[in-house]
Amino acid sequence: QVQLVESGGGLVQPGGSLRLSCAASGRIFSIYAMGWYRQAPGKQRELVAVITSGGSTNYQDSVKGRFTISRDNAKNTVFLQMNSLKPEDTAVYYCNADLITIDYTRRVYWGQGTQVTVSS
Repeated sequence: QVQLVESGGGLVQPGGSLRLSCAASGRIFSIYAMGWYRQAPGKQRELVAVITSGGSTNYQDSVKGRFTISRDNAKNTVFLQMNSLKPEDTAVYYCNADLITIDYTRRVYWGQGTQVTVSS
């Protein structure tokens, strides 16, 4: 079994910063990529950022220059540093992992989500 656990969400004022983390645990053989998605009420879940095992990154246009995704491969952990936060960044943020389990089965796993609220 594989679990992804997010942390670091909270309430922050516009222009502030938050750092999200997501730790993957369980029967993991290797991780191809990890990413962050977000979903606001009434909206579709959207990709925020993704990072591959080799360190390549990609970002949604709306967060480029403000968010930074990184990872600690040894700890199977991915981070999302969010700076210059805007009210429109308010959403539940979900960690996603494309990985291969110890029995060599490739699967996509999701975390439970962490709330990020940007408001005055």
